Amino acid sequence: MTFTFLSGLSEIVDQYDAYVLDLWGVVHNGHDPYPGALECMANFQRHGKPTILLSNAPRTNGYVIEFLEEIGVPRSAYDLILTSGDMTRSVLELRDHELIREVGTHFYQIGATRDKGLDDGLDYTRVHKMSDADFIICTGLVDDNIETPENYRATLLDALDHDLPMLCANPDLTVMRGLAKHYCAGAIAALYEELGGRVALFGKPYSEAYRRALQTLDLPTNSRILAIGDSMRTDIKGARNAELDCVLVGGGIHAEEWGIAEGEMPSMEQINEISHLHGFTPTYVMSHMTW
Repeated sequence: MTFTFLSGLSEIVDQYDAYVLDLWGVVHNGHDPYPGALECMANFQRHGKPTILLSNAPRTNGYVIEFLEEIGVPRSAYDLILTSGDMTRSVLELRDHELIREVGTHFYQIGATRDKGLDDGLDYTRVHKMSDADFIICTGLVDDNIETPENYRATLLDALDHDLPMLCANPDLTVMRGLAKHYCAGAIAALYEELGGRVALFGKPYSEAYRRALQTLDLPTNSRILAIGDSMRTDIKGARNAELDCVLVGGGIHAEEWGIAEGEMPSMEQINEISHLHGFTPTYVMSHMTW
């Protein structure tokens, strides 16, 4: 398993035609853009390299664009954006997934009020009792500052008693907000599956996410695409399954387990160990996405 350390993406910019960027852990830390990220994205544009943000945000892209503007990432910094929330909404709109194809239109949502847009304008009704629901939409924890998936065990057991399928709009287990780790919707979905529930997850690392991202880029079939992410479980696995070259950013989700600070490069031994654990290797490794 081989990989190359990079000090900046300028070293390889001419080797690729377009970029697929993760958001949280690559472009920003939940509060601010990472140092050098906006400069890097501006250089992609100066070199004529289209950029799509592929995010496991459980909201539709308009709300993510607003959030990015609020933390200092302007709309002009990237070409396109696709979220796991967009993919979940598409399933709701088309009713083409086996878990909800033949059920009713009443759903129970597990998640915070900021997780919006999934059913806007669609013929669905949100209910507040499991006994009234036909399925669950999980977008995350209501308060991820203090809660863990265990806070939802009783709720999930209630859902299981009613044999409700779950649509999970964010497969991530955790995310780093600043220096603190917070649980995501994927952790609740994993507990529901463990209890025996039926779950469908939308976003990375699943092939549909990368298929839609590349389709949205609308590039020739022989285009060289580079994916950049901070999670082996979602970003790098998904890129590898899509046969894309990829960059693992070391200062994101894995920084805590490696005991390194933001902006610090992981060691060769650490990358070898995590690659062996997951069974695949990133093409490149860098500390943060910098030019």
